[in-house]
Amino acid sequence: MTYNFDRFLRYDEMVTWLTELASRFPHLVTLETYGKSHLGRDLWIATVTDSTTGSHETKPAHWIDANIHATEVTGGVAALYILEYLTSQFGRDHHTTETLRTRTFYIVPRVNPDGVEDALLDSPRYHRSSVRSWPWRDGHRWPGLSVEDIDGDGAVRTMRIADSDGAWVEHHDDSRVMVPVGPLGVAPGTQRYRLLDEGVLENFDGFTIPMPRDPAGLDLNRNFPAGWGTTVLGSGDHPMSEPEIDALVRAARSRTNVCGYNAFHTAGGFMLRPSSTRPDATLPPFDLWVYNELGKVGVQHTGYPVHSVYEDLTWDKSDTMSGAGDDWAYEHLGVFGWTTEFWDIIFHATGKHSPTDIWYVGPTPEQELAVCKWTDTNAPGAYAPWKKFNHPQLGEIEIGGCDAIKTWSNAPASKLRDEVAPHVHFAIYQALASPRIEIKRATAESLGSGVYKVEIGIANTGWLGTEISEWAQKNKIVLPLTAEISGATLVEGAPRVKLGQLDGRVKFRVSGDAKSDGTPDRVLHTWLIRGEKGQRVTLTASHQRAGVAYAIVELP
Repeated sequence: MTYNFDRFLRYDEMVTWLTELASRFPHLVTLETYGKSHLGRDLWIATVTDSTTGSHETKPAHWIDANIHATEVTGGVAALYILEYLTSQFGRDHHTTETLRTRTFYIVPRVNPDGVEDALLDSPRYHRSSVRSWPWRDGHRWPGLSVEDIDGDGAVRTMRIADSDGAWVEHHDDSRVMVPVGPLGVAPGTQRYRLLDEGVLENFDGFTIPMPRDPAGLDLNRNFPAGWGTTVLGSGDHPMSEPEIDALVRAARSRTNVCGYNAFHTAGGFMLRPSSTRPDATLPPFDLWVYNELGKVGVQHTGYPVHSVYEDLTWDKSDTMSGAGDDWAYEHLGVFGWTTEFWDIIFHATGKHSPTDIWYVGPTPEQELAVCKWTDTNAPGAYAPWKKFNHPQLGEIEIGGCDAIKTWSNAPASKLRDEVAPHVHFAIYQALASPRIEIKRATAESLGSGVYKVEIGIANTGWLGTEISEWAQKNKIVLPLTAEISGATLVEGAPRVKLGQLDGRVKFRVSGDAKSDGTPDRVLHTWLIRGEKGQRVTLTASHQRAGVAYAIVELP
C-alpha cells in the first residue's frame, strides 16, 4: 500500500503497511508481536538492523514507542516515518547505513491500538488511553457530561449554551473563538455563554452539570513501575496492571541491549526529559550534562525546546506526573529516556513556542485567534461556525468552534509529514551515541612446550560509557563486560572473566579540558592455554548494553 504520511492509519492499515515493509526489506526489518491489548489486538514491534553484520541482540539498540495515549496519533506517524526512512536510506545515506550496520532499532508504532482505533472512528470516541473501564469495572456512567459526537459530523467540538452567568463571550474579531469573561464582566447586552465539550448529559437534573471522568479512566503512561502511586490519576490497579504496559515493559527489559528510549506523544512541541517527580538538584550532574548535550542536537534538528518535566511543566510540585515511561527507562533501565511532544500549533500560527504552562492555562485569546486564522488556510474546517442544534437534554444550543484533536493535539494533514520528518535525525544521533564494544587486539604468542599466551584487547568505541548513565552506575543496574575463550585448554584461570565497565568518549568531555585522555575506554586480558600450532581459538567479548564481538586467533 502507498502511504505518504499525510493521514492517520487505522489498525488494519498499519499492520498491512508494516508487513509490506518487512517483506520489501527482509535483511533489515523483522516484524513480531510482543503481547496483546485489552481487546485482544496484537501489539507489534519492528526490529531494524543490518542482519548481514550481526543479529539484532548483538548490537546496542535504541527504543522508540508511540501512541500510548489514544488521541496523540501524530506520534505514531513519526514512528512509521522513521521506519520508512531507515529502510529507504540504508545504503544511500552514510549515517543511516552506519547506524544499521552497528546498531539496532526497536520501534513500537502503536502501544495502545484499542484507544487509537476508537479515536479514528468515523464517529470518534475519545479516551485518555485504554478502553478498559476503570476504576469502575462495570463502565457505569455517572451523572453529568458524556463526551461524544452527537451531531454526526465526525468531530467532537464545543457546545455553547446562552447563559447570563456564562464565563465566555465571542471574540470581537471572530465568533468561532470564545474569550473568557474577566472580573469586570461585560458590557450590557453582550451575550454570555457556558461552554461544554460536545456530548450528552446522563441523569440531567435540569440545573447542574457534573464533569465525571470517562468510564475508560486509565492513563497508561501512569502505569509504569517508576513512581507509580494510587494518588496518580489513571494509574491503574497496580504497576503494569494493564496488558499494554506489562507487555511493553517485558519486551523492553528482555532486550538488554537497549541503550536509549524515546516515547512519542503530543502536543506542545517539546522534548521532555526526566525527572517527573524530583528536582534536577537530586539527579547526578553528569547525567544532566549528557541530557543537555543530547538535547542541543535535538533542538538543532527539530526546533523543539527541551524541558524537565518536574522543573518546567509541573504546575504543582506536590502533585507530580509519576509512573511515566521516560522515568521508568531512566530509573529502572539506566538509559537516557525522552518524551517527544509533537506539534505546537501556536508556534506555527505565531512563530512563538507554546509556554510551558499551556497544559494548565490554555492559550490566550490572541493565540487562539491566530490559530483559528491559520487553520483557515492550513486546515480548512478545523474551526467551524456555530450552528443550532436541538440537544436531547439541553434543548436549543449551538455546536461549533474547534475540532481540537485534529488541530491542537495533532498536526493537520497538510503539515503532518514535515512535522515528523526531522525527528529521524535525532533518533539516529541517539542511536550512534550508544556504547559499542569492539575487539581491537586478538593475539597469540608461543611460550614453548605447547603453552601460549592469548590476549584480547577490548575497546568501547561509542560515545557513552557501557553503563550509559551515572544513575545506572550508582544503582548497579548494568552487568559488567565479559571476555571468553573457547576451543582451548587453560593452564590457569577461567575461560570466562568479568572485566568491569568501559568509559566512552564522553568521559573526555568532562575532564576539565585536560586533553590527556588515558585509556578508560579500553581493557586488556590475557589467558595462558595449551594447544598446538595451527589450532584456532575463539574470543568473545560481550556486554548486555554495548553488544557482542568475536575474534578467531590461530596459534602460531
